[in-house]
Amino acid sequence: MSYLVFVTLLWAFSFSLIGVYLAGSVDSYFSVFSRVALAALLFLPFIARGLPGRLALGLMGCGAVQLGIMYLFYYQSFLLLTVPEVLIFTVLTPIYVTLIYDLLHRRFNPGYLLTAALAVLGALVIRFNGLTDSYLLGFAVVQGANLCFALGQVGYKVLMERYPQHPPQHRLFGYFYLGALLVAVPAWLWLGQDSYPATGLQWGILLWLGLGASGLGYFLWNKGATLVNAGALAIMNNALVPAGLLVNLLIWNREADLLRLGLGGCLILASLWLNEHWLKTPRAAYG
Repeated sequence: MSYLVFVTLLWAFSFSLIGVYLAGSVDSYFSVFSRVALAALLFLPFIARGLPGRLALGLMGCGAVQLGIMYLFYYQSFLLLTVPEVLIFTVLTPIYVTLIYDLLHRRFNPGYLLTAALAVLGALVIRFNGLTDSYLLGFAVVQGANLCFALGQVGYKVLMERYPQHPPQHRLFGYFYLGALLVAVPAWLWLGQDSYPATGLQWGILLWLGLGASGLGYFLWNKGATLVNAGALAIMNNALVPAGLLVNLLIWNREADLLRLGLGGCLILASLWLNEHWLKTPRAAYG
């Protein structure tokens, strides 16, 4: 759980950094490519040789979906929505996580779905008025990102369960980023525009997002996903909402309803407590 909490705090800044400094001024496809390329450079020196073909391809598939395709949706959403709107529209991710995990294991655990639904309720309490005219399209785009993010992390968790004798996970993640590059490179070459960072601040943000948020962040998040049950993983996906809103409020002074933010955050924490205590017995059997 400590990995997921740390990455939640790490990623809480990413939403505002992208929405405030990059969206609309730096080409989104170049941003995606640069983040994935920097993350790949961080892990390729450690890449393991001689992996089973299915494991290597599975890791690349997880990276292509969770990072490559997800980022294409994610960065487009900032052109349609405000930062708070993007955050709010991520609330369905926990449902995707639990349902996909159950589907892959050919079972249904209502307890995990209940705790995820409580986390969703907590995130829905945190509402913002004055949605933009493009919010419906933006909502659909964010759901595409949410679905890809859920598919990738659950797929990685299941892969680690099916190949328990794998090398250390930092030696596997080079394949994950290679899969993401297979999406990011052609997307940038075919769809990218000549809108590159114009300031040192923008270049610095891209460097941080690539090495920190993407490189270190996705490795620690997916490693953490293998150490908790599906219910806790689903809930931590929604902890990003109050964390991201709090950063956006405190640093960039965006208006927010502090009462709703507090109530929603308490509901998410309650769902985490419920998962850790009420569902403690099934945890070992369910992963």
